[in-house]
Amino acid sequence: MKVRQDAWSHEDDVYLAETVLRHIREGSTQLRAFDEVGDELNRTSAACGFRWNAVVRQKYVEAINQAKKERKQLKRAHSFFNKRQLVDSSQVIRHDSISLSSVIQFLEQLQHTTLDSNSMKSEYERLLNEHHVLTERNRQLQQQLAQLKQDHSIIEEDYQSLIQIMNRARRMAILQDDDSLSSSSFRMDKNGNLEKLAK
Repeated sequence: MKVRQDAWSHEDDVYLAETVLRHIREGSTQLRAFDEVGDELNRTSAACGFRWNAVVRQKYVEAINQAKKERKQLKRAHSFFNKRQLVDSSQVIRHDSISLSSVIQFLEQLQHTTLDSNSMKSEYERLLNEHHVLTERNRQLQQQLAQLKQDHSIIEEDYQSLIQIMNRARRMAILQDDDSLSSSSFRMDKNGNLEKLAK
């Protein structure tokens, strides 16, 4: 069986899973994980996302849940640590700048999500259209095959009839001697049989 050159290997799937799980644990997004994997494997982010959702994700359900738990624990620890620190003006300014960068990051992620969604939607529509075209082509070929079988059956029947006529003529020729055959006339009836005409 021929293997596609761009087929996903087991190592590619493992790398995709490990990268996505790391991003989940660290509080990042799956889109950033897809970008990272796409850069490493020379694939599009949308292709990585499609592979993750269609094939790989089901194999790592427990690992995903564990990564989400670790992310929550990390957030709690970070929150607890922040509450214990003394608040001064420099920390307030730093906190504000982080919030602004978080908003910017969120908006960028939202834009990537929309773009990837549109890309996957157009790919789905293309595949659906291709499916319809192939289904129609298959229907036409089935009709052609049925017609060819019918034509072949008719030709086979005609051939058998011709063979029977030739065999009858050969038998009649053997039964008649040369004199009577040369002085006799024949005609073919509507069933394809040869009849001797009266003199």
